[in-house]
Amino acid sequence: MTNLQTITLGGGCFWCTEAVYLDVRGVKSVQSGYCNGHVVKPSYEQVCSGDTGHNEVVQLTFDPAVISLTQILDIFFVVHDPTTLNRQGNDTGTQYRSGIYTHNPEQHQAVVDYMKGLKPSGFFSKPIVTEVMSVDNFWPAEDYHHNYYARNPNQGYCAFVVGPKVSKFQKTLAQFSKSRAA
Repeated sequence: MTNLQTITLGGGCFWCTEAVYLDVRGVKSVQSGYCNGHVVKPSYEQVCSGDTGHNEVVQLTFDPAVISLTQILDIFFVVHDPTTLNRQGNDTGTQYRSGIYTHNPEQHQAVVDYMKGLKPSGFFSKPIVTEVMSVDNFWPAEDYHHNYYARNPNQGYCAFVVGPKVSKFQKTLAQFSKSRAA
């Protein structure tokens, strides 16, 4: 029996982040949702108002014997811009902030150490604004958000935003990993 791990990531619209991780070997589940806000069981509309404090996130369960936390984070930093505060592309507001929400002290320290290694890599030309915090609360998103890109690839946002992010991931991951190792 393997010891699965969970980490929660906010990288803008959860449709985009979910679409990438669904096909990653070793990722066992991807759950879109909202975390670290002050409203119990918020709706998408409430979170979009920017008044709940929640972030749009994906909660990943992964098998560390197949994919490491470092590899999970490499993907995360390739598929979104961690240098823009409360924004990913045209999506603006605190609900689109870059964040890593850890589930135990060891994971938190591993993320902090990983982040320290990003600065000297030179991959990002601007300062990284990703928040690193313990997950305080997590609420699953409404059912219609799950597997959204897979079910709606031709929907406008999916075709013009999600699809290019998936392509970027496939093209950029090797380059990113190489810059971090240098």
